Amino acid sequence: MDVDVFPVEQTRTLLHIIDGSLAFAGHYVHEDSHPIHTHSFVEIAVVIGGEGAQRSLAGRKQLRVGDVLMLRPGVWHGYEDCRGLDLYNCGFSIELLRRELAWTREDPQLGHLLWTGPYAEQRRGILTGHLAGPAYRECVEHLERLHDLREVPVATHRGDLIGRLTLFLSCLARAIAPAGAEGSVEIHPAVLEAMRMLEERPAYHWTLTSLAAELHLAPGYLVRLFKSATGLPPMAYLSRHRVELAANRLLHTDHPINRIGESVGWPDQNYFARRFKSHYGLSASTYRARFTRRLGLPKA
Repeated sequence: MDVDVFPVEQTRTLLHIIDGSLAFAGHYVHEDSHPIHTHSFVEIAVVIGGEGAQRSLAGRKQLRVGDVLMLRPGVWHGYEDCRGLDLYNCGFSIELLRRELAWTREDPQLGHLLWTGPYAEQRRGILTGHLAGPAYRECVEHLERLHDLREVPVATHRGDLIGRLTLFLSCLARAIAPAGAEGSVEIHPAVLEAMRMLEERPAYHWTLTSLAAELHLAPGYLVRLFKSATGLPPMAYLSRHRVELAANRLLHTDHPINRIGESVGWPDQNYFARRFKSHYGLSASTYRARFTRRLGLPKA
């Protein structure tokens, strides 16, 4: 994999977008295997040729042309038994998702693709799907146009980059949307407000009761609204957000692990350790060591 031609830097087993870049798309061809690694950005990979298998905490998945892998930041994975496995990868920062693309959480299909689907039903931050026919060709076309923008200055082409990325995401979301997400179902404003509140104040000692009180709703009613929109109850959504923040801080700071746990709302070090390992299959110390200092395959 040659990351030098894209706005991505690799430090051992960690990939991250170079500061100032918004989004990128490009080919990655793998032979034999590609070691376990993680990313500090949202990654979407579309298989366009060859064969191979992905290995992740979710297990081993054989890949074929048209398969799609959507990974939230911090998720580790690798590839094995590759024979010309040709991936068209798209990456963009979590900051872009939370700013310019924040509206996507209000759309049932895009919300499922980018915000809730990767964590619903114990998916561990990975959402898979398959593209075929016109949807496959349209998605690849958008990726190629996004790739053509790889060397343009962000200052003068920000709209082009975000626009092309949005077209790709919209096409992909329609193609792999779950049954019943036709786009006409609006998410209740209270759910959107709850999501924003939890993300803006992760270190706060949230409880279901305190969150419901902030929104002037009965706790049971809030849970029903939240699960209907996201597939998760509010406190599970908060845990997902906290563990992503913790993973990012483990990789990009040298803060002590107990301090990181406290900064994301888990001051009890033992509880933080259990939550982190439950999500990533690794202890926080092992996660930091494996993905910032040396190569190696994670062990649960």
